[in-house]
Amino acid sequence: MTSPNPIRTLIADDQEAVRRSVRRFLEAQDDITVVGEAADGVAALELAAELRPDVALVDIRMPRMDGLELTGRLAGPGAVTPVRVVVLTTFDLDEYVYPALRQGASGFLLKRSGPALLAEAVRAAAGGESLISPAVTVRLLQHVTAPRRVDRRSAPAAPLTEREVEIAGHVAAGRTNADIAAELFISPGTVKTHVASIQRKLGVRNRVGIAVHAWEMGYTVPTA
Repeated sequence: MTSPNPIRTLIADDQEAVRRSVRRFLEAQDDITVVGEAADGVAALELAAELRPDVALVDIRMPRMDGLELTGRLAGPGAVTPVRVVVLTTFDLDEYVYPALRQGASGFLLKRSGPALLAEAVRAAAGGESLISPAVTVRLLQHVTAPRRVDRRSAPAAPLTEREVEIAGHVAAGRTNADIAAELFISPGTVKTHVASIQRKLGVRNRVGIAVHAWEMGYTVPTA
């Protein structure tokens, strides 16, 4: 049974085969519908303005406008009609992925991650959460934060509580609110409230920003 309010999704990738495959899978989901496709960043930006999707799946490397710039236009602070963006990439440590997350993307997936994770990423983005390919979460965050890991001056203006530090560590491990709630024996609503407080204190846009901060400060939990 199709959801009465399916998640409206835009696919931006310069490879037709990829777009076709992603569309086929997403449209088989009851709660997701694909409203448009674009083969380059400029076309994607135009379609987003016209179609107002909830989520955009953005390839990092496209002609005319790459995924980094497109992400900033769609999800950055200057976006007129913000769209939640999930970045797709072929490479584990593509040098454009981290800047895209800093631009406001809700997460990123390797193209080989599999269709089930793709659907979960769309749902997570639509729900205000983030999903990063588990295989590269730790590796990416360690890579991009390594030069600053010893610098503790990046602490928030308002200190995190002990519980917030704990939850930030779980966020950095790629866990959802439901996962964290089950682990800590609290309600998902309570986790959501804590996450919102952490974002406010850190001045970050999403869970990716929380994860990066957690790695910089060293309060992470095992991913296994």
